[in-house]
Amino acid sequence: MNRRAFITGISGPELSAAEREFIRMHRPWGFILFKRNIETPTQVISLVQELRRAVSDPEAPVLIDQEGGRVQRLGPPHWPLYPAGAAFGVLYDIEPALGLAAARLSARLIAADLTGLGITVDCLPLADVPVPGADAVIGNRAYGTRADKVAAIGRAVTEGLEQGGILPVLKHIPGHGRATADTHFRLPVVDTSKAELERTDFAAFRPLADLPMAMTAHVVFSALDLAHPATTSATIVKQVIRGVIGFQGLLMSDDVSMNALAGSVAERTRAIFSAGCDVVLHCNGKLDEMREVAAETPELSGEALERAKRALAARKPPQAFDRAAARAELDALIERAGTAGA
Repeated sequence: MNRRAFITGISGPELSAAEREFIRMHRPWGFILFKRNIETPTQVISLVQELRRAVSDPEAPVLIDQEGGRVQRLGPPHWPLYPAGAAFGVLYDIEPALGLAAARLSARLIAADLTGLGITVDCLPLADVPVPGADAVIGNRAYGTRADKVAAIGRAVTEGLEQGGILPVLKHIPGHGRATADTHFRLPVVDTSKAELERTDFAAFRPLADLPMAMTAHVVFSALDLAHPATTSATIVKQVIRGVIGFQGLLMSDDVSMNALAGSVAERTRAIFSAGCDVVLHCNGKLDEMREVAAETPELSGEALERAKRALAARKPPQAFDRAAARAELDALIERAGTAGA
């Protein structure tokens, strides 16, 4: 039986009876975890297993945002801290090979944390290219301010995740770097020309277009579609994401519950599918909203289903590595970055 084209969060560290019944009835394609869902390694392992049992699929994708820096759902005392993406950019400016090595090591170590819990997808790398005056929602999460540098570091992060058996999600396509507002709260409008967007923002995503999954940006690009953010813009999905950038993998929305999107959750969900996204992401774990999303979500079928299958098939078994040595090497590199930035 095919699953429905949405990814859902849940409200706490274990499934409620109502959530379990919702999942069994509506069969989401995947799940996403947040800090509210995480207490201890044993608890997370149990929760991941319970989520998969609820859809009768031991391979159901379980996602998390584990970037490092301020976006890190797993943290002390049970999991280590990781550097923000900007640290890799500092090292890259000293010597590109150093920045790429640190990015790859950090992602490989994160992957080891995730695979030990049964989590299979990390919402990483970012290919956003920030500009002066942009909202700090991206900030030091970004790898740099040049498209070529961002793409190179994004590739290294991807390699580290894949070596550790974790599927990457490219975000926030086609670019969140120019946004002057935090999309959790309101809708940003970018008034940059199409030619400039293609030269900078979109250019960072193009070398990463082969990644298996990507997440959209809730950002209006007025030169392309004045009325709709990328997430709900058929023009941007078709002409930019699938066209100029050339991404052909599974396209998921950013969180449908964010205030950047207009209308009810049901209306937003319909608009996301109408624009050409394959999967809707709903994160906040509010059951009434989850039901609205599910009511408007079709079963995965056609090309969306094929993209979902190809994405999951891209996951490879983790390669052996020396975790302690990798952490020591990463720490030495990050210390060098800190010295350079002082």
